[in-house]
Amino acid sequence: MPIDTEAQFTDVYLAHYEDVLRFVRRRAHPMNVDDIVGETFLAAWRRRRELPRNPRPWLFGAARNVMLNADRSMRRHSALVVHIQQATEVGGHKAAVDATAQVDSRIDLVAAWQSLTPADQEVLALHVWEGLDARDAATVLGCTRAAYAMRLTRARRRLASCLNPAVPASPALSPTH
Repeated sequence: MPIDTEAQFTDVYLAHYEDVLRFVRRRAHPMNVDDIVGETFLAAWRRRRELPRNPRPWLFGAARNVMLNADRSMRRHSALVVHIQQATEVGGHKAAVDATAQVDSRIDLVAAWQSLTPADQEVLALHVWEGLDARDAATVLGCTRAAYAMRLTRARRRLASCLNPAVPASPALSPTH
């Protein structure tokens, strides 16, 4: 979908700005968000004649590359916010036992999430928070759909094993000595 005019680019910008902004906010320090989004759309402007028909995955990939370049020397210190459903209502009142169990579950989930590598967090986030299908997520990561699907499967297994350490990891995923 080559973009030839400023008006066409403005249409793409308006259609995808909020999505890119949310994508970056989940991953970058708040002080850097505007710069990253700006650089992403600058890259899109420079490559406007090469943008695919659906530019959303391309824009996510470009934003990801901007963030990787900015953070290349250091590992991210903060994880994405983990959203947990609010305590369920029981007879109009929250049950103390249920609330305690949910707090414990949230603590376990946050700890499990933080124990994952940034690569596993990214693969899971593209699937869960961004709602991308395998093809679009693979575009963001710059890999094949099959490679993305395998990464997602492995990340899910690692997260599950962190949440339930009693379940042994798959032999294919166990470290070799």
